[in-house]
Amino acid sequence: MNYRKAIVYSNNQKAGVLEETAKGYKFTYEDDFIKKNVPISVTLQLRSEPYESEDLFPFFQGLLPEGWYLEIVASTLKIDKEDDYSILLATCKETIGAISIKEII
Repeated sequence: MNYRKAIVYSNNQKAGVLEETAKGYKFTYEDDFIKKNVPISVTLQLRSEPYESEDLFPFFQGLLPEGWYLEIVASTLKIDKEDDYSILLATCKETIGAISIKEII
């Protein structure tokens, strides 16, 4: 199976890589970003070791559309509304906040 990867940007600076794994998800900060001393989330503090989880990290889930808007987005993009990672990759390329996520193709 091909697992997808995405670059996570914070204020247009490469913060790290979010990827699917056989066990779920992994987020790894970039070394240069760690030196800036500002994590993307209080739940994802700066460290060189990857964060791993069976489920998409709550911080990234918080970026997803919800309710009726999720229904519209999933229907329009033809994505299963339960597929959080696909929705994240499709909807967070350009956000109104500091974080953006771009799939590595």
